[in-house]
Amino acid sequence: MLSYSSYMLIAAAALLVTCNALPKYPGIPGLPSIPGLPGRDNLKGQTRLSGLRGASGSLVRPPVKQLTCPQGLPNSLNTELHKVLVNLKHRLSRLKGVLVLNGNIREVGEKILATNGKKVDFASALASCEEARGTLATPMNEEENKAILGIVKKYNRYAYLGIKEGEDSGQFKYLNGMHVNYTKWHQNEPNGKRTEKCVEMYTDGSWNDKRCNLPRLTICEF
Repeated sequence: MLSYSSYMLIAAAALLVTCNALPKYPGIPGLPSIPGLPGRDNLKGQTRLSGLRGASGSLVRPPVKQLTCPQGLPNSLNTELHKVLVNLKHRLSRLKGVLVLNGNIREVGEKILATNGKKVDFASALASCEEARGTLATPMNEEENKAILGIVKKYNRYAYLGIKEGEDSGQFKYLNGMHVNYTKWHQNEPNGKRTEKCVEMYTDGSWNDKRCNLPRLTICEF
């Protein structure tokens, strides 16, 4: 876990980047510039500015709240922040290596697959994945199907996939409602005829439609 001071360093760096990215309004400290509008110095000599002059004819400027930003981090803090980020990256890399070695996670393309090794029903499996800000593993191509199969084989357990039968019998969809564009059905499957609305992966990588209340291995994707 990072210390409180480490989090503060990271927050300070983020604030510094944001402040340095703000262009200033000419002549009005702290106000971002707006292309096409004159600066304060350019307002002199202009006699007609609708909505900016009071009853006496004098120029009225709206109050501007000063935006204050740090002028930069001391070199010592920049060095410390760099060390914190390097250390964090190193620790994450080691943790990832341990998990990969134990077969708990696998990488495929832009996805990371992970399992907690538990067998639960479909709803519970999905809830576990969503609680971890992921979803049930959903193979979109042969490569992803093989990656999920690797975890299935390690645990020697069937696993639920992020696919369910839609309103039309025999029409299966991803959990986001899109139609499935890659399938790996076992021979003569699916054959549940609306009684088996979930999809499980066998230990050979093929799919079978199945009832959703049976315990199956939880595999999530992120």
